[in-house]
Amino acid sequence: MKRVLALAAAALVAASANAAYPDRPIKLIVPWAAGGDTDNIFRTFQPLFQKRLGGTVVIANVKGASGTVGEREAKNAPPDGYTLFAAHDFIHSAYYTGVTDVRYTDFAPICLVSATPSVITASPKTPWKTWKALYADAKAHPGKITVGASLGSTSQFSMALVEKAAGIKFKYIPYDGLAPRMNAILGGHIDLTDSNLTQKSKVQAGLLKFIAIMSEKRNPEIPNVPTMKELGYNVVYAVSRGIMVPKGTPEAVQAKLESACVSAAKDPAFAHSMSLQGTEVRTLGRKAYAKFLKQDDKLYKQVSDDLGLTKKR
Repeated sequence: MKRVLALAAAALVAASANAAYPDRPIKLIVPWAAGGDTDNIFRTFQPLFQKRLGGTVVIANVKGASGTVGEREAKNAPPDGYTLFAAHDFIHSAYYTGVTDVRYTDFAPICLVSATPSVITASPKTPWKTWKALYADAKAHPGKITVGASLGSTSQFSMALVEKAAGIKFKYIPYDGLAPRMNAILGGHIDLTDSNLTQKSKVQAGLLKFIAIMSEKRNPEIPNVPTMKELGYNVVYAVSRGIMVPKGTPEAVQAKLESACVSAAKDPAFAHSMSLQGTEVRTLGRKAYAKFLKQDDKLYKQVSDDLGLTKKR
């Protein structure tokens, strides 16, 4: 009888805790500098998410080491639902290239919210206006053209896929996130970088040049920019972003976060904002997101192996 009462009491405590969650501010770790794509996407998402969650969500930019400083802080946080992690595909690439020993399996997935196609972006100080001119220069001068990238992250993988498909060689210059890379390319310190449609206004102002997009089809926002596929290269690439929590976070808390996250991602206001940022809304709940992560991990392992970037452990 005492055991039954104890179990009942524990269940009541758990139910009460879940009903009260969240009862204090939640930290959402964005592992990149403020002003970058991941930061911009989740700052748009944050008010919609916290409204549905019924609590305060505070974004914390914990940058450094190609996103892995914030990643590690999120992994080591108490699994109580008060630390969330704004993840994207770097969680696979950084592991396989040896930048970190943290894996996607160290987290519990909550929901996927978006996917952003990559665009090869050039400094206005470069001589090329087309892929054909860029390709000819790269062929004639292997390793001369500089590319700003977060090493071991998606910005390196996307451009490395272009290298491999085209049979050319770039020189990589490390930057911690999109914001510092954009400052570098705007200043003419690097030739190329991976960016996206968020930089459209700078292209229109003559501050940058879009060379090619890595989507299946041309984007109507930039109809004159060809896809890599139509240029003859099977390169399709987008950065997928979602929310995770430290492994061991209570099931009831995960379920509440999932419900709020999925609902916020389906908000028309979020879709409108993402369209302005050249991003597609892609919503997956916990089970589907877990399956996606597993498949994505295999893909990144294969790409890392193919590109000779995988570090032995």
